[in-house]
Amino acid sequence: MSAASPDAPEAPEGHLLVDQLRFMARRGPDRVAYTDLDAGATITFRAWDERSNQIARWLVDHGVAKQDRVALYMDSDHCLQWIVAYAGIHKAGAVVVPVNTRLSIDEVLTILRHAEPTVVVTNERLLANAHTVAATMPISAILETNNWADLDAYDPSDTQVPLDADDIADIMYTSGTTGLPKGVLVRHRNVAMIPNCAPSWTDLGWLHGAPLFTFAGMSFIFNPMKMGLTGLYMAKFDVDRWFDVVERDKPMMIFLVPAMAELITASPRFASADLSGPIAVSIGSAPLAPATLKKLQDRMPQASVINSYGLTEAGPAFITMPKEEADKRIGSVGKPNPPMEVRVVDPETDEDRPAHEVGELLVRLPGKRREYYKDDGANASTWTADGWLRTGDLAYLDADGFVYISGRIKDMIIRGGNNIYATDVEAVLLEHADVQEAAVVGVPHQVLGEDVGAFVVCKPGASLSTDTLLAFCVEHLADYKRPRHLWFVDELPRNATGKVMKHKLREQAARS
Repeated sequence: MSAASPDAPEAPEGHLLVDQLRFMARRGPDRVAYTDLDAGATITFRAWDERSNQIARWLVDHGVAKQDRVALYMDSDHCLQWIVAYAGIHKAGAVVVPVNTRLSIDEVLTILRHAEPTVVVTNERLLANAHTVAATMPISAILETNNWADLDAYDPSDTQVPLDADDIADIMYTSGTTGLPKGVLVRHRNVAMIPNCAPSWTDLGWLHGAPLFTFAGMSFIFNPMKMGLTGLYMAKFDVDRWFDVVERDKPMMIFLVPAMAELITASPRFASADLSGPIAVSIGSAPLAPATLKKLQDRMPQASVINSYGLTEAGPAFITMPKEEADKRIGSVGKPNPPMEVRVVDPETDEDRPAHEVGELLVRLPGKRREYYKDDGANASTWTADGWLRTGDLAYLDADGFVYISGRIKDMIIRGGNNIYATDVEAVLLEHADVQEAAVVGVPHQVLGEDVGAFVVCKPGASLSTDTLLAFCVEHLADYKRPRHLWFVDELPRNATGKVMKHKLREQAARS
């Protein structure tokens, strides 16, 4: 069966994510929808659609009812099976609970006891953990990837348990950079960043490597097809492999987390690699050093290179930087994409802060508010009565409404009455030629309340002493902002989305 013309005058029917997949399977069944770059494997739209129909029927046959939760506990290097299962769970009318595969079994149990799934979908490496889960709660079945041949007995034709816009699609547990994860309830009406559409096919790709169980990773399951692009997935980031893919496949769009961007710009290949393909490079999940962003912009002048801002609780609300403003707004993540609204307020009084004064960033996306699952107290403290989300992020607006992220509220160090923003100190440390990464936290002090501590990762082969780096800080920082405690480490603790887990660094600092 040949692929339909990309100009066929049809459009997706329905509001569900899987309605877009059905449309693509009709319109271009034999097009490559997704590529596992590490395994060298691909899946077509027809295969994705039909296999997910079989999974939906398997789930229903094993007792999954509408709006039951299904734990998707699968390694990202099984990406093609992951995206098929994701679609199949929605077709069964069930709720996807993506599970962070890097968590300990105790952490997994904590999340799943809260979510109460009926079925676990997993792979061989995690099967023992899945059975541990099943031994402690009422799990009706486990679907393991090595047994997917059993799905062949099920009808691959179209199926869908009826759903409406207010039904739950996913429960996404937050990264837990500041403590215990919470389950963010996502309804079908607020799951999508890009609406269903009839795209023109490009034969180009969208390259990313965010873990699929994260907000960023799940965004890149259906969004590429809506842009007429193949998903190009790299489960294990390797900087040389990344350059190989970009030079060979010339992806039109690329997503990076800041840690990847730092490795790319530090690579010897950065100066000479062919980076002419991308027209959009989005960096997300954490703030990026302005100097690194500038290096990427200079090497890819044809591309819009932006450090975007979003968070799971905000759903498809994003702040992005227009390309023409990037060089004039160094350090900014841009302006909100309408109809998203933003405010910067005093964290104590909720009064609006004037331009260039730091406060807490509040965001609102009318009609698409999310909520925490089974946690009324957290809902009341996180969302205001009129729909504003308290992000917990420190930020300021310039006179034109561009947003500048200064860090988390807990990243603000109050040293002897002086407010110090960790990102200000980190930006200076990263300017040193021998520093690869830096993270700044507050250290308890008996007299001052807090002092400034810095954890530093040196570039490979660099030899940097404490005295040398502190002398550099003397030249570039006000005296009250300079680190009084400095630790050189091999790596910074990060969660699955690449964010530095500063609560672990605070614990380490307190023990020192």
